[in-house]
Amino acid sequence: MGENDLAFDIIKTLRGLPRAELAAMAAAGAEVNEALRLLAKAGANVVGQCLAHQGTFYEIDHYPKGDVFDAEFHSQYYYHAHRRKAREHGHFHTFLRAPGMPEGMAPVAYRGKARRPVGKDALCHFIAIAMDQPGRAIGLFTTNRWVTDESFYAAPDAIAMLGRFRIEHTHPCLGVNRWITAMLKLFRPQIEALLVARDRMIAEWAVAHPGRDTYEDRELEVTSSMRIDIARQIAAIAAELAARAQGEREERAG
Repeated sequence: MGENDLAFDIIKTLRGLPRAELAAMAAAGAEVNEALRLLAKAGANVVGQCLAHQGTFYEIDHYPKGDVFDAEFHSQYYYHAHRRKAREHGHFHTFLRAPGMPEGMAPVAYRGKARRPVGKDALCHFIAIAMDQPGRAIGLFTTNRWVTDESFYAAPDAIAMLGRFRIEHTHPCLGVNRWITAMLKLFRPQIEALLVARDRMIAEWAVAHPGRDTYEDRELEVTSSMRIDIARQIAAIAAELAARAQGEREERAG
């Protein structure tokens, strides 16, 4: 990830979440670990499963070919590489398509000349998950509109849609699909913060670069980023749940 990673206090954030949200994140963490465990038993990982039987790996190209799309939930993802960042092999991009969105969702107002998907073709990009060479998740980041050719939804709308991301079928691998679905739940607080930071960065860029089409500006690619650690996230959630349980026991006993 980069030098300008977003500062984020996960301990403080977890303390402010309702128990139900913590429980959902804990369940997602268990799902992530189970998917990784099953893949590891076969000597596999989430990146390798996406690249398997796909021929030569080329930068920019999407893997698996044709992307992964769940027609029931209108969720989509693909893996590719191009950033040439230290430790990063490539990254997953995650999306929701228009038929899966709540009513009333509309892309941000745009007066530029670029064509973007609208109507039934509208597309919301949530987050990219950066992976290292051994196939482990090491970071999250958001991007400017041109990077993924999305429609671009403001952070509050993207956050409202986040829980709808779901891939349930077996292509290219059930373990990978379970993993990526759960990752967006396990790291939801970070993803929300990154989306808010993305919008702030774009607004600041527009002020600093008047006269440019901000959403199409090739000088602005990554709009927010953050390092992640799955084991630490799961441990922090477990610790917060345990602390609350202990506090409740002491309150009853007192």
